[in-house]
Amino acid sequence: MNYWLLVIYFFAGVISDFLFTINMRFIAKERAGWAALVSFITTIISMYVLYTILTEMSGKGLISIVVYALGIGAGTYIAMHLRLEK
Repeated sequence: MNYWLLVIYFFAGVISDFLFTINMRFIAKERAGWAALVSFITTIISMYVLYTILTEMSGKGLISIVVYALGIGAGTYIAMHLRLEK
């Protein structure tokens, strides 16, 4: 496995969960249009990454999943510290 793929999985996890957390914040503020758009994008990213990991598992699948999960944790942390309002 190329190690650059692990970097991509990490940042995909960051982006995916960052968007998911922002989506939850949009839902809490009853901003349905933004919530729907962000939900769609989040689902596309997450499903594509998981599909890629599962179809190309060649001994490093567990490492890829852990790296993706680390990115998800980082994305949540970043999104929770972001201010949506002025």
